[in-house]
This record gives sequence, structure tokens and C-alpha cells, in this order.
Amino acid sequence: MKSIAVFCGANNGNNPVYAVAAKAFGQLLARESITLVFGGGKVGLMGVIADSVLAAGGSAIGVIPQSLVAREVAHNNLTQLHVVETMHERKALMASLSDGFVAMPGGLGTFDEICEIITWNQLGILVKPCAFLNINSYFNPLLQMFDTCVAEGFLRQERRDSLIVEEDGAALLKKLRQYEPLITDKWTDLKKI
Repeated sequence: MKSIAVFCGANNGNNPVYAVAAKAFGQLLARESITLVFGGGKVGLMGVIADSVLAAGGSAIGVIPQSLVAREVAHNNLTQLHVVETMHERKALMASLSDGFVAMPGGLGTFDEICEIITWNQLGILVKPCAFLNINSYFNPLLQMFDTCVAEGFLRQERRDSLIVEEDGAALLKKLRQYEPLITDKWTDLKKI
């Protein structure tokens, strides 16, 4: 695994545990020679993880829409910074630059990004691992919603099971490396639903 996209907050959150974890995960990525691909911001957890990767001698690639550069939130000291026109272009470029995806605590943008990648995997647009670094049990309500989707027949159990969930960054990286793609196609077995 050469690169991982990390989706996370443009804020630090109210609990300092989130920034501490972002810093530690950034250091881990640098130690493991894994390039960080992220939203390109210098603010919030995005800035924390990028600064941490760079301070530890790693590489950080940012992808940011022009509208956010104009608001002066772009990180200017990255290994690479790609400026795109739209959020759609941002997500597509991040997906093409990354071997796997990790959601860390964040808001609606983080949920949007990781859920879109999970959907792209389900549709066969991508075949890459998706993971949640579940710091402070942050994602438990979302994961419970996924379980409800399974129980109500809107998500297959094997797709839910393919999502990696860990509280520890090293354990999460290990599972990302061991990931075996789900070969099933959502549309092949429609008659079974």
C-alpha cells in the first residue's frame, strides 16, 4: 500500500483526543512510507495529520477545490497540491491517487466522502479498502446505521463486513494491507433480493 486517502474534519472537534490521534496516525503513515492523500486544507484535523506526516519526513498530497483556496484554507507546504474546480473532481482525483481510504472523525463532508467511496466499491467503480479509524467510538452511530441497513434489506451483509473498523492506527493499517476485495456484484444477484 503506497498511498491512503484520509477523510477527516476541517475542525479539531471538542475533544483533544481527535487531534492527538490524527497526529499519531500521520506519524505512522510517514514511518510506514505511505503517502497521505487528503483534502488539502491547513485547518482542523486535515492540517494536523498533514503537518504530522511532513514533520516525520513523509509525503502529503492535497486535493482542494479552487473555491477553498480562495478562502485561504489551502495547506501551502505539501509534497504536492492539486487545485481542482469542483468537489466532484476532488473526490475523483483523491480516489485515483489512493490505494485505500480511511475516515477519521469529521462532519458531513467526511461522511459524504467515505460513503461515496463505499458506494463506488459496491458498484464496481473501485475495488479498494475502506476503513474507519473509530477514535473515541466516534463512528458507532454511523456503523449502527449500516447494521440497520443490513437488517432492513438495503445493504448486503458481506458489503458491511468488508468495512474495516479499528480504534488503533497500526491495527487498521494491518487490516488495510490484508484486505481482500469483495468479488460480488450488487446487480448480479438481484433476483435473490
